Amino acid sequence: MTVKPHLSASGRKPSDANSSYPKESIAGSVNNGFFTVDQTWTVKYWNKAAEKLLGVESKDIVGTNLWKKFAGKIPVNFYKRYHQALLQDIPIYFKEYWTELGAWFDVITYHSEDVLSVSFKSSNQLAYSQRPELQLKVLNELYRFVSEITNDCLWEWDLRLRELFWIDGGHKRVFGYQIENALIPQSFWEDRIHPEDKLRILEKLNKIIDEGTASLWEEEYRFERVDGDYSYVHDRGHIIYEDGKPSRMIGATQDVTARRLSEIQLMNERLTRQKEITNAVLSAQEAERSNIGKEMHDNLNQILGAAKLYIEMARSDEESRDLCLEKSSGYIVHVIEEIRRISKSLATPGMVMGLIESIGILADDLTIIHPVKIEFHEDGIDEEDLNDKLQLDIFRIVQEQLNNVVKHAEATQAVIHLTRQADEIILRISDNGQGCDLSKVQKGVGIINITSRAELYHGRVNVISKPGKGYELKVVLRIPSDTTR
Repeated sequence: MTVKPHLSASGRKPSDANSSYPKESIAGSVNNGFFTVDQTWTVKYWNKAAEKLLGVESKDIVGTNLWKKFAGKIPVNFYKRYHQALLQDIPIYFKEYWTELGAWFDVITYHSEDVLSVSFKSSNQLAYSQRPELQLKVLNELYRFVSEITNDCLWEWDLRLRELFWIDGGHKRVFGYQIENALIPQSFWEDRIHPEDKLRILEKLNKIIDEGTASLWEEEYRFERVDGDYSYVHDRGHIIYEDGKPSRMIGATQDVTARRLSEIQLMNERLTRQKEITNAVLSAQEAERSNIGKEMHDNLNQILGAAKLYIEMARSDEESRDLCLEKSSGYIVHVIEEIRRISKSLATPGMVMGLIESIGILADDLTIIHPVKIEFHEDGIDEEDLNDKLQLDIFRIVQEQLNNVVKHAEATQAVIHLTRQADEIILRISDNGQGCDLSKVQKGVGIINITSRAELYHGRVNVISKPGKGYELKVVLRIPSDTTR
């Protein structure tokens, strides 16, 4: 997929900021020649600067063979270098003297999508150097705008001609490409986007260009280095409008590999931590099941055996029948109580009903026992959209925080708000208690447990409190895509 060359009009006036951008592009002011040829050396594109530098107009060479046009004139070494570039996937830089034109040429070639692109400039190029006022203005304007972004790898992008001008050697320093103040085809940049990122990046860029209303383009993706490895990069550019249409971007590419690898490491650590928690929970459950099985086998079976023995004695011994039956009945009642106790320990405590009703019951029970009025409000919650695990974790967070309120806050009122916004559950619990100084109070076990539960759902926990000003807990949980109950 490539970025669309035809841009739709937005009908919107360019932003005021665009009016102060330089009217002439950096690439245009430097006057780099640029042309492309296919595998048969047929010229496909020939820019204005190439016309001036080589004395051949575009209409006279596009569609013809490059070597036939310059037969006997172009240096042999040029052919060797161009042919070498066609066989490689990395840019080739060389400097050669062209006797016929009496000038040295700095040349950079790129091979991409079966097309060889050539960017060049001549030592006789005086147009730009003879205009110091324009040079100063263009560079000052460029650096003024890109300094707001980054100074790593600067570029200017012609959205209509589908060409990028890599400025000041940033891409050479950071990614190893021997390119400095030279044009490259947009396809060269596209080919170096990681395959897993390419479709996403180009689709979003197409959308911005088609809509024609944005003033900023910003993306993160993986970009291939000369050595074949990928760097994580952050691209950010200001879109420049001409006649109400996006025409150019000026911006920068920043290598953010260190930050992204740190984020990935942190994510892996969280996953490892969650696996450890899960394994600990499973181990505890297995131990509990083992204990229950042992208790039922070693204890209850023996009691039931004794009850059976007394019943059999009652059948054969009329004098002791009542005593035996009383004994067996007592044993059976004891077994019933033990089974009830075990069943209660196996059931999920506090969630005998659905989430909403369970929170309501919890609030009512605490209000009866403690001198605090607890209100509960919910909005947009459909329990069918929340799996049992998420409902239980929400309930546990509410339970944990309400226990903190009744034990430590010295509050007379507490309010629970449970709402849904898009794919997130937002829980707020506030009270009018004594509050605390968050800068001085260390995190207790309760808030650590709440944070741990929130992390299971890529959530966030925020606390607002001041001494004497109450306490508010806000927890945001992302609803898992898998809603299987």
